[in-house]
Amino acid sequence: MPIGNTQPMLHIINKQNSVFNTFLAEMRDSDIQRDSMRFRRNLERTGEIMAYELSKKLHYQTNEVTTPLGIANVDMIADNIVVATVLRAGLPFHQGFLNYFDKAQNAFVSAYRKHHKDGTFEISVEYISCPDLTDKILILVDPMLATGASMVAVYKAMLATNGLPKFTHFAGIIASDEGIKYLRLHAPQNTDIWIGAIDDELTTQAYIVPGLGDAGDLAFGPKSSY
Repeated sequence: MPIGNTQPMLHIINKQNSVFNTFLAEMRDSDIQRDSMRFRRNLERTGEIMAYELSKKLHYQTNEVTTPLGIANVDMIADNIVVATVLRAGLPFHQGFLNYFDKAQNAFVSAYRKHHKDGTFEISVEYISCPDLTDKILILVDPMLATGASMVAVYKAMLATNGLPKFTHFAGIIASDEGIKYLRLHAPQNTDIWIGAIDDELTTQAYIVPGLGDAGDLAFGPKSSY
């Protein structure tokens, strides 16, 4: 993987006021987020908004479209897109991107933190379902970017067996400042980072503060600790 000699461009969605901030506020709100169906829908809607913003950076070509009254020249996306997500919290967020990128291929990665007794952890990638990435646009999505280590580990694991994308977009809803620094340091060339909001604090257990809690549990219910 070519490590970035140039820093990737960072796009922060909540820096500009839009309805995105309403959806983000509802996901953070400890009362509203109790409704798991609404939480999943807000994950999806933030994915849709981010997909729209990201679409402005893609390549387009002019196509002729036949209407009932003539021919219209329309600029349409020319890139081959792969939307990839880290299970499980990423699924609704992923769907938001897929709602807008109709023809995108899809990739899914199972990854988790393997904690040690001394408080440290490593990222374990167990399963990858991915098409060939060669010369395609990869959009790797995960709602929470805490340390940034999971995103980098998943990216490396995908490239090990699936080719090199033409360009990569990393997308998350909430990131820690530390996670952004790590991702920018370890990101490959030809990369952009899309984040809904950046929070300052990351605890010693690698939880983002104020964050929103465990996105996977809020979307799909609590998991066993084993």
